Formats: sequence, structure tokens, C-alpha cells
Amino acid sequence: MNVSKIDLNLFVVFDAVYTTRNLTRASEILCITQPAVSNALARLRDMFNDPLFVRTGNTMTPTPVAKNAIGPAREALRLLQTSVSANQHFDPATAEITFSFSMADLYEAGIFPRLYPLLSGNAPSVRLTNFKIPREEVPSALAKGQLDFSVDGPAFHDEADICRYLFAQDRYVLAARRNHPSVRSTIELEEFLSLDHVGLLQDREQPDQVEIAMERLDRRRNTLIHCNHLLTIPGLLMKSDLVACVPYHFCKHFDLHWCELPFETPLLEYTLYWHLSADQDPSHRWMREQLINAVQGMRATVNLPR
Repeated sequence: MNVSKIDLNLFVVFDAVYTTRNLTRASEILCITQPAVSNALARLRDMFNDPLFVRTGNTMTPTPVAKNAIGPAREALRLLQTSVSANQHFDPATAEITFSFSMADLYEAGIFPRLYPLLSGNAPSVRLTNFKIPREEVPSALAKGQLDFSVDGPAFHDEADICRYLFAQDRYVLAARRNHPSVRSTIELEEFLSLDHVGLLQDREQPDQVEIAMERLDRRRNTLIHCNHLLTIPGLLMKSDLVACVPYHFCKHFDLHWCELPFETPLLEYTLYWHLSADQDPSHRWMREQLINAVQGMRATVNLPR
């Protein structure tokens, strides 16, 4: 193969088809016509002397040759992008840019109120948007540039081209209204189980850490209300004798009493995900720095109940 005759644009098409498994979607991402994608794929097939993708229904399934080639191809594109981006300068004071996130409101409530004060004075035209999409669609959305970041637990998105960073932690505490008749500075397990609870149910297939701890103890809470949104819970607690297990760094922003749980739960971990292709982008790196600075105080340390 004569390297001097290789068209690097072909590998951009190769990456798009591999990511989307669909010629039409690849053409939409690249803003070119589908015949242009088909033509580029034909040239790639000649170059590799392999079909690279075979049609299975509406899906383009990669061949073993394509699977072996995608890693080096993406690394070459990344190195090229890095070299081009190295001299680019990002000025947050003048930049007009929107960063898109996908995260549940549990994470949104912990991050955005801390992040915005860092941006409001130094980056007045930087905007943030958050929309929740199914976890299985996140890697593709990051690869396509539809998302800049996802925030989730540590056990998701283990693809090789997805970067990740554990940047904050929290723990669950028991929250109730002030002067609650049964919640004081400490609480025993039996008293905890006797209370009426509000639960957070954001994913039927992924129970929260409190439910996992209850299952390990082979005990059940008396949960009267299951909420889909974390921000609903403080209003319910302040107007009733209901209690709820919520993240400490969320609870402390409301006029609520809290105490430590009478059992251990795994930590709530905030993991930031982004696509490898954006790793060296100056604006992307700047936003990651702001996110890390915003939540640097969010650690799962134990404080005296109040």
C-alpha cells in the first residue's frame, strides 16, 4: 500500500460508519451525501481488500478486518486532531459555546449549583444544557458529538474510546423536617424501619444504594411514596413526618434535619465521562477543569449531625 496516496478523509468516514453502523446516519454526522459515504466505503474496501462491513437488516456489521483497523484508525485521527488543536486558544471570557450533559437530577442537583458561580463572571456566554438519555445510547451520543459529558456511577460506559474520571463522592443520610418527633442525632435500625419513607426510583433496573443495603440486611422500609425526581423530596419532608435517604451534599442545602444511617451503604460516586476524540480540545479541557474545581469539596466525609 502506498501511504502517500491514502486519503485521510476516508478514515473519518470509516470511523463514522463504524460508530453508527448505518450509512445514512454516518452521512448526517459528516454533513455529506449518502452516495459520498458509499463511494468512500468502496475506496476503503479496495484499500483493505475486504468488505469491512456487511449489511444485516438495517445495520452495517463490521468484519474482523474492520474491528482490527478501527483502533489504529481512531488513534491516528486523534493524534492528527491533537496536533491541529495544540495551537488553538480557548478564551472563556469571549467564547459563545454550549456544553451538553446527560445526567440524572441526582447528579444535576449536586453539580450545576456549584458550577454556575464559577462560570457567571468568567464565562458569561458559556451555556449548559442537560437532557437524560438511556445509558446504552450515551457512548454513541458522545462519539457523535451530541453530548459533551455524561455523569453517572462508576460501573457504566467501559468502552475503550470513552474517557472517565471519578471527580466527587457523597454518602446517604436520613433526612427529615426539623423537630421531627422520631429523628434525632442518631437512630437505631428498628426505629428507622418503623418510619414512613419517601424513596427515589429513577431506574427500575438499577435500585439505589439504600435498597441494595436493605436487601443485604433482608429488611424492608415502609416506603409510602416513590419519587422519580430528587428535588420533589425536600418539599414532601418539610410538610409531613415522612423521612428519606438522600445524599448528604444535597440535603445540606435545604432546611432539613439529618442524621447518619444505622447501616452502611456504598458511596454515591460521581464519574465524569467524555469521548476520547474531545480529550485534547481546549474548550473541553477547560470545562473539565471547571467541573473538578466546582465539586472539589464534595467528599463522603462524616460530619456531626445537625
